[in-house]
Amino acid sequence: MSDSKNSVQTRNTFSGKWGFILASAGSAVGLGNIWRFPYLAAKNGGGLFLFAYIIFALTFGFALLITEIAIGRKTKESCLTAYGKVKSRWGFLGWLAFIVPSIIYSYYCIIGGWVLKYVVAFFDAPAHAMQSDSYFGTFITSPLATIMFCGIFALISAIIIYRGVEKGIEQCSKILMPLLVVLVIFISIYTCFFRHTDADGTTRTGLQGLAVYFIPNFSGLTLKKTFTVCVDAIGQLFYSLSISMGILVTYGSYMKDDVDLNRSVHHIEIFDTGIAVLAGMMIIPAVYMFKGLEGMSAGPGLMFVSLPNVFMSMGTVGRFVGLLFFIMVAFAALTSSIAIFEAMVSGLIDKFGWSRKKSVVIAGFASFAVSIIICLGYKQLYFELPLPNGTTAQLLDIFDYVSNNIIMPILAILTCVLIGWIVKPDYIISEIQRNGEPFRRKWVYIIMVKYVAPVFLVILLLFSVGIIRV
Repeated sequence: MSDSKNSVQTRNTFSGKWGFILASAGSAVGLGNIWRFPYLAAKNGGGLFLFAYIIFALTFGFALLITEIAIGRKTKESCLTAYGKVKSRWGFLGWLAFIVPSIIYSYYCIIGGWVLKYVVAFFDAPAHAMQSDSYFGTFITSPLATIMFCGIFALISAIIIYRGVEKGIEQCSKILMPLLVVLVIFISIYTCFFRHTDADGTTRTGLQGLAVYFIPNFSGLTLKKTFTVCVDAIGQLFYSLSISMGILVTYGSYMKDDVDLNRSVHHIEIFDTGIAVLAGMMIIPAVYMFKGLEGMSAGPGLMFVSLPNVFMSMGTVGRFVGLLFFIMVAFAALTSSIAIFEAMVSGLIDKFGWSRKKSVVIAGFASFAVSIIICLGYKQLYFELPLPNGTTAQLLDIFDYVSNNIIMPILAILTCVLIGWIVKPDYIISEIQRNGEPFRRKWVYIIMVKYVAPVFLVILLLFSVGIIRV
């Protein structure tokens, strides 16, 4: 039987407002910001994508973000059991919220392992090897190497989660988040004031790349392209804000009742959006300098193929900048991975009454077993599968597609229905205002959670399953 009845009295909490903010921001500031945000910005006209993303983050994203945190704090339960306390017949949403991090964590540790590999590589790998476009492909098709680095990354995450909320998650976030911010700012400034001359005499500067990133490109803008930009911006919000991953509900349950929830969410928005924008400032100017506009089409390979090539092309200083960059990415990946893993562990504790140690061991070994299978998907178990959204997927891509493109939008839609129409928005608003704090975006919240967000989410889901095509 679950011990959730006693969880209010015995539940761990963050020490205060900044412990919660840094941990929640750490969960949001992960590979979605550092890896995915810059290439989507490059793909979608730079400043045009930035503008759309910020608008959606302040409205659509804000509504979902504050809803999940408020559910967690009000119920004092993790994602697996919280929805059942909101409305007993809607407890099945908890299982969806638990399945998402369970799927994501298994491949997130693999990508975290890739990042660790590049940290090591920038210490000792020969420059000519890292400048080869085949370097990354050779690594991910070597199962022993990928499994080893994945295991190291997963072990670090498990140790932090084993230490608990305040001594593990909060302490780690308080150290890594400031370091991450400093590194991001330093690399962003450095790359912006660098310049490179091609063999044909063409000189490009980081500031020119910065203009490509920030200045909206309206050339060839059509209704179809506008729709694509909006869909990509909304999809990015799930990655950037950790929406529908069970994380925000879980972290909300550790939030003290006297903390201003609304203001804390504002800080998380600022952290997340700021890091995402700075990530673009790091990556896009650097790639533009050495590869021009053509280099911006590298897609997800931007970080593991194009960027190492760029850094090594800078000479001796490039190895140092590249090392700092991947250390920074490792910090971001770690703060997100511990949040994903904690959503799983906390769910098992609340649902089954297991100890933290037992939950960490069972969830950790189960996830690592799945990670091994996914690692083999680049060689021994390699196959290609066309997906409904028009892409061709390998094993890792399928896990990502199912969690991020199917389950997460469905969970978000049903959460909006539950809060907007079943228990009504006042269920959340009363929690936001429980200490008398003003909620200035109250009417924006109501409109978003009842009408706008569900419509956008349905469109996103239909796009993901291939019913809507552009």
